[in-house]
Amino acid sequence: MNDLDSNAPALPGGPIVKLKPKMGGRFFAGAPWIYANEIALDRRTRGVEPGSIVTIIDSARQPLGRFAFNPDSTIAARLLDRDPQAEIDVAWLTDRLRRALELRERLFDAPVYRLCHAESDGLPGLIIDRYGDSVVVQPNAAWLERLRTALLAALEAVVGPKTVVWSGMSRARAMERLPQQTRVLVGAAERPVEVALNGAKYFADLAGGQKTGFFLDQRETHRFVGGLSKGGDVLDVFCHVGGFGLAALAAGAARAVGVDASAPALELARQGAEAMGAADRYETEQGDAFDMMRRLKDAGRSFDTVVIDPPAFAPNRQALDAGLRAYEKAARMGVALTRPGAVFSLCSCSHPVSQSALEDIAARVLHKAGRRARLLRVGGAGPDHPSHPALLETRYLKTLVYLLD
Repeated sequence: MNDLDSNAPALPGGPIVKLKPKMGGRFFAGAPWIYANEIALDRRTRGVEPGSIVTIIDSARQPLGRFAFNPDSTIAARLLDRDPQAEIDVAWLTDRLRRALELRERLFDAPVYRLCHAESDGLPGLIIDRYGDSVVVQPNAAWLERLRTALLAALEAVVGPKTVVWSGMSRARAMERLPQQTRVLVGAAERPVEVALNGAKYFADLAGGQKTGFFLDQRETHRFVGGLSKGGDVLDVFCHVGGFGLAALAAGAARAVGVDASAPALELARQGAEAMGAADRYETEQGDAFDMMRRLKDAGRSFDTVVIDPPAFAPNRQALDAGLRAYEKAARMGVALTRPGAVFSLCSCSHPVSQSALEDIAARVLHKAGRRARLLRVGGAGPDHPSHPALLETRYLKTLVYLLD
């Protein structure tokens, strides 16, 4: 028996998957996801290979479009194209990447940016960061592994990279039941690449560093905070490869201290400071950030700018309460290290932590510390990290910048 209404258009080959009646509320409101509990997961559907391209039909047997399907994932179906006749091939991938590139070339003069930001660029689960002629691909959904050869061909057609790192070390891959592994598929990534941003020089380990080697999403806040730090002493907590501290030195800060748990990341931060001619003004402290802030306080240290930019303390809703407590503790310890008239910035990359929740934490900490403050900037990821109108998850980064009296 045909799964489709006799009046429905002819469809490309591949499995047909059914949506349960009265399901898909978030999808019909504009989100590009359909969850596993909304799919009629019969024996045939459960047998569909993870990462397959399927057509989903509604309870009236009308096609909803072409989807990347993974019966093993909570997000079972990710919309690729609303055209149920779309062929998901090299030409299709090339067109999506070209459109993503057009936006970045309107935004930036130099080829250092997030080239593709997953669902927001119509390529669900796909993150691509570009560092000149090197790109780092984060394939966070099973369909990207199945179409790896086609994606590499599309990348070659659009940007022609000399180096392609296939970086598979993310929490999202675990949700898709994909292996955690990183490979260099094109060229070589034996040495860190130099990344020039906001007048600073950073070094990114594309194959062995965190995420894609650098956090491009903070570019705008690096610039803003750096501009407020001229002539002052800066403390950059959870600094990775130098983030805020090196941007502040490039903007004229007197000195900067970078704190991070990763010794390799701090070595790259020191290389950046040396390349900028600022090694004598840059200090690093390796260890647990909370321990390091306590030691700095005990040593009587204080700063004109303090930035708290931690990893995701609340990577999912189950971790939200503990994550909020961690953000509050970090903020409290950071404020205690500020001088009168200091700049204080608190950041969160945890998508379950709302903007209002982060602002509430900062307000509570500042009030208890007896500090009057002016909120100068509420920010998020840069425009090369666009958000999807119907996915709050894509608006993950929140940044607050205060001037304290």
